[in-house]
Amino acid sequence: MSKSNAGIFMLKEMKEKLPPSERKIADFILEHPERAIRMTATDLGKESQTSSAAVIRLCKSLNLKGFQDLKLRVAGDLQRNEEEEFRDIEPNEPYASTIEKVTSHSVQTIRETADLLSSEELEAAVQAMLTGRRIHFFGVGASSITAMDAQQKFLRINKAVTAFTDLHMGATVVANANEEDVVVGISFSGETYEVAKVLDIARENGAKTISLTRYGSSLVADCSDIRLYTSANREATFRSGATSSRLAQLHVIDILFMSVASHSYDETVRYLDSTREAISSLHQPRNKKRKK
Repeated sequence: MSKSNAGIFMLKEMKEKLPPSERKIADFILEHPERAIRMTATDLGKESQTSSAAVIRLCKSLNLKGFQDLKLRVAGDLQRNEEEEFRDIEPNEPYASTIEKVTSHSVQTIRETADLLSSEELEAAVQAMLTGRRIHFFGVGASSITAMDAQQKFLRINKAVTAFTDLHMGATVVANANEEDVVVGISFSGETYEVAKVLDIARENGAKTISLTRYGSSLVADCSDIRLYTSANREATFRSGATSSRLAQLHVIDILFMSVASHSYDETVRYLDSTREAISSLHQPRNKKRKK
């Protein structure tokens, strides 16, 4: 099923990174979305004083299948009706208001991430993990939490998986990787040097590389074979825990895990049952030895 949202979000996020001709088309669509979705590529090229070829290049820059895909997404945005504005926490914010704002922002971030996640790229990532010998997750700062969460999940279904947050340790591990290994680099900004470096080393050794970053072209995404995106939604002022970015990353890891589990269902259920029993046994009192 093709996605039907996030077209306007993609254009806003990527606009400043586009070549001049593609930026003009993006500006036109953002200013006249209702008109744009009724146009052909040729019409849009004329109206934006560019060309139909530039329209097609814009769609490629957005990692979309074509102009029809972009129009469907923009149309979906228009049908959504409600426009959710980002609302930051104010000084002495009432508790009820804080609950509402944080919850609303989290829901918005997760929904946008779902709209941006490509089914094709997800399938490629799942296949790599199903066939890979070992999986290595790497992230620093707040993204290290996501890496460790991923490790905990995949260990439960008997995957040979590691999670590293230190550049030296990460480089040491992937230096011995090969084409049977999968290396996942996690960085919200996509510009974390350490993560990009680990992916570079992994690719040089033939490992399959996957990036998990905010939407758009970035240092980390450009180092990967498979690119998974989260919403680039603006963080709140008090972002010590990278609140929305962490939620978006964890959401993608959950989707990735469930997809892997779904495509190895019987085996996954067996491993989950085994790990559940093992953990449960840890909390049972040891039987006292009987006296002779």
